Amino acid sequence: MKTLKVVLGALLMLNLAVILTAAAVVLFPDLALAAEGAPAAAAGGDRGLMMIGAALAVGLGCVGAGLAVAQVGAAALGAIGEKPDMLGKTLIFVGLAEGIAIYGLIISIMIYASAG
Repeated sequence: MKTLKVVLGALLMLNLAVILTAAAVVLFPDLALAAEGAPAAAAGGDRGLMMIGAALAVGLGCVGAGLAVAQVGAAALGAIGEKPDMLGKTLIFVGLAEGIAIYGLIISIMIYASAG
């Protein structure tokens, strides 16, 4: 039971981090864009950094989701082995863990759309 609480706490923190990142991208899009009057080379460099940020959002989101699914999936299989009627409840936790990868994908799409 303590392991499940730790995993759920980790999932909550990862979800919070993704939501805060999304809020920062939506609320402050000018931070990622070049300043007015800047040379064209600087604008291209900023777009490249935005693409790196989008790649990191997907990559780290998928790594986090993989780690979460590994922990939650192992705990779910143990719980189902002892009580087969808990299958529905454990699938919800595995689905929440997989949602982290989807959040990373959404963030990368938002970054890509703001890059133009």
